[in-house]
Amino acid sequence: MFKKVFYIIIIINLIMMNTIIINANDENMNLTKNYFMEATNQTKAEPTLNSKIAVAYDRKSGKVIYGKNENKRSAMASTTKIMTSIILIENADLTQTVTISAKAAGTGGSRLGLKKNDKITMNDLLYGLMLESGNDAAVAIAENVGGSVEGFAELMNEKAKQLGLENTHFVTPHGLDDPEHYTTAYELAKLADYALKNETFARVVNTKDYTVTINGYPKAISNTNELLGYLNGVNGVKTGFTNNAGRCLVTSVNRNGFEIITVVLQADTKKIRTNDSINLIDYIYENYELVNIKNIVDEKFKNWILINKDRIQINKCKYNNMELYMSELDNNIIPIKKSDKDKINIEINNPYYFEAPIEKDTTIGSLKIVLNEEIIDIVDIKNINTVEKRDIWDYINIFAIELFN
Repeated sequence: MFKKVFYIIIIINLIMMNTIIINANDENMNLTKNYFMEATNQTKAEPTLNSKIAVAYDRKSGKVIYGKNENKRSAMASTTKIMTSIILIENADLTQTVTISAKAAGTGGSRLGLKKNDKITMNDLLYGLMLESGNDAAVAIAENVGGSVEGFAELMNEKAKQLGLENTHFVTPHGLDDPEHYTTAYELAKLADYALKNETFARVVNTKDYTVTINGYPKAISNTNELLGYLNGVNGVKTGFTNNAGRCLVTSVNRNGFEIITVVLQADTKKIRTNDSINLIDYIYENYELVNIKNIVDEKFKNWILINKDRIQINKCKYNNMELYMSELDNNIIPIKKSDKDKINIEINNPYYFEAPIEKDTTIGSLKIVLNEEIIDIVDIKNINTVEKRDIWDYINIFAIELFN
């Protein structure tokens, strides 16, 4: 009896020790998982976000699917480095080795850990910038690409202008607070969309862990993006934090070809920005799907022509050889709420009476696509052929035919 009790006590102790070891080793992982559990356990109704600014942006159509103060100017913290990366990639040789200045080495905030006179390639600076969010790497890039922080900011603002970012302005390559350094969630999503079209950028921001080389010595770094590697489809892009910007996160997601970018700015805590991002992403994929609007419109237009073609009259024409076509849609495929797929209305406004002549490709009507009283697109209806006007010989011929009849 004593032996049985003794063995039971030993087994219980071993189980308790194993549980303690597992909990100790997984402490950080469990904290992260709690973020995801809390977020994903919420219902998939339109999310209530605690972040002050947010947007969900469809990459295929360029449309905003969800917005919360998405056009309000805000500090952007280290999400700035999306633009810093693009300027670097488009203007520098990434294989080049550079020497770190005292100014770059002395930059505060999040750091790669560079020291004065360190030797490092531009490629490793890029990884240090986007994974480790190194402000020292940002200044080193600015000095070597733009000649100075100020010169680099000029390149950043020129690029912003090219991309049509009217409410975005850069002062620094790292995003530390400055009243003249700002963007909007919408324009930040547009910038991220542009950046992700670059293969080098897309590869870097989708990297979880990497080893840079400084002065010939390896240094392991990890991506600060807490959603990368944890949430289905996430493949980038950048975190950020300053007092004015709050906690920020720009996230790109691809699920079965449905690609979105979400942005949350001015979250009070990392936990909030994580939960808000997950809830926003899950909301989009639960409630929206990509719809080929062109197929729907083409079918509706074809049926309209079959019914109405013979009703179109053209006065004084030689031949009624009018054939109609539509101009191109702004977007052939758009995200639509699953519950709204059957609510797409096509409104065609086309006269039935015309005077010849009518030149080829003349706009003679319009087609409007409406969803829940919102106009999705308006396209022109045009004629394919030139419709000629009768001349004197045509009238003589008609007169002769009528006379003989």
